[in-house]
Amino acid sequence: MVVIMHVNDAGQGWTWLLLVICLITTVGTTVPVGYFFGVLNAPAEIIKSWCADILPSEYDTISSGNQLNLLWTCIVSIYLIGGIVGSCFAAWFTDRYGRKGCLIISSVMLLICGLFFTWCRAAKSLEMLMTARFFGGIASAFIVTAHPMYLLELAPVSISGSVGVFTCIGITGGILLSQIVSMPQVLGNEEHWPYALSFYGLLVLICLLPLLSFPESPRWLYLVKADADKSAMALQRLRGKQSNVQQELNDLEATLRLKSKSSSMWQVLRDKELFLPLLLVCAFQATQQLSGVNAIFFYSLSILTEAGFSTQAATWLNMSIGGFNLLTSLLGPLLLRKFDRRPLMINSCGLCALSLAGMSFSLYYMLSTLSNGLSYVSILFILTFILGFQLGLGPIAYFIGSELLEDAPRPVAMSMGSLFSWTGNFLVGMCFPLLQQVWSSFAFMPCMCVCILCLILTWRYLPETRGREPKDVKPLMCQGFRSKIN
Repeated sequence: MVVIMHVNDAGQGWTWLLLVICLITTVGTTVPVGYFFGVLNAPAEIIKSWCADILPSEYDTISSGNQLNLLWTCIVSIYLIGGIVGSCFAAWFTDRYGRKGCLIISSVMLLICGLFFTWCRAAKSLEMLMTARFFGGIASAFIVTAHPMYLLELAPVSISGSVGVFTCIGITGGILLSQIVSMPQVLGNEEHWPYALSFYGLLVLICLLPLLSFPESPRWLYLVKADADKSAMALQRLRGKQSNVQQELNDLEATLRLKSKSSSMWQVLRDKELFLPLLLVCAFQATQQLSGVNAIFFYSLSILTEAGFSTQAATWLNMSIGGFNLLTSLLGPLLLRKFDRRPLMINSCGLCALSLAGMSFSLYYMLSTLSNGLSYVSILFILTFILGFQLGLGPIAYFIGSELLEDAPRPVAMSMGSLFSWTGNFLVGMCFPLLQQVWSSFAFMPCMCVCILCLILTWRYLPETRGREPKDVKPLMCQGFRSKIN
């Protein structure tokens, strides 16, 4: 990472402090978000068995198999419901308490949730388990909204894409970490599963103290709190003592004079000039989830066993796919520094759509002909899909709102994007098993159609944002669907 970022001490581009902030906030906040997504997969049957054991003794309830499955669905999905709820308040929190302040609040919430996870078995309490999942979802929604905003508002415009990709890297790394920690050989066994659920708390605790010492967003200090002195001090720390930050302060002053009044959600939704950028933010975040990436990771074990692999082989292949996902996400800072956003998004959507189609047909013909060779073709299409996803849909969707919208409507737009992201995730979790039962290998075809629609939307309406301020991009989108990006 350091090699491709060209860290320097002159304040032009990357500085050591900015790099440390990106790494610490990613490990301490976004890695736990990814960890929540993946940690329940491996120990699912063990936790179900615990639920079945305590229901008669603690809740005076005898549960059937279907009722137990329904309870498990609630335990899994309540995290996503918490994310949806948290997205509704994330804009207010980031404006009221600041970008860093919102991350600190989220970290404290995650630590409390970790304590609930650790003690839920000893207390024989389903309520503790469900509460921890729900408030973990709220904290995760705050993080997904605040983290990319925080990093992009700390960084110079020239490297905005490189810092924006850290959110995606953290979530991807968290998913892989959860797969490793929740293995039966590590903590995902009958004796240690509560510690598997709460393991992320160590990362949060280690990173919380450094987070407290980091500067708050200079843009938030200047434009929201109207504290020019603290904003100047934060900029000087970020750019280095030898750097001249006066030009950036002048730009903030000019932004403050022209600042729009549309900062509440209702005002942003009513502003016709903000319709297209808000649509793009919400569409990208929704497509990121509806593209099928979560279906692949939620149900990758069943997909691989359906493809003919043994349970043990499927487990190791699943972890290898997670490792490949993390490695490809690490290409993000380099790609987003060297290439424009539009071609990356167009190629990403196109490659994802083709891979989903290829995976569906290869699985279909493999099941029809019982050909072992086609199982490896299916894995190849899964890897191709992950590569395409990390080209654009994965990283760009998280931070594009900060490049399309100015400071006043930005928190609302990021919060709305987060709402669509969590809702899309919830729909995939609820609907994909039904699609799999009805359409079998073709359950990914609706995801392919979503990718194609996003490709068309990107090609027609997304202006290029690399190296440009939101005020320069705004005139290209102010006419709604009649806008001409060229």
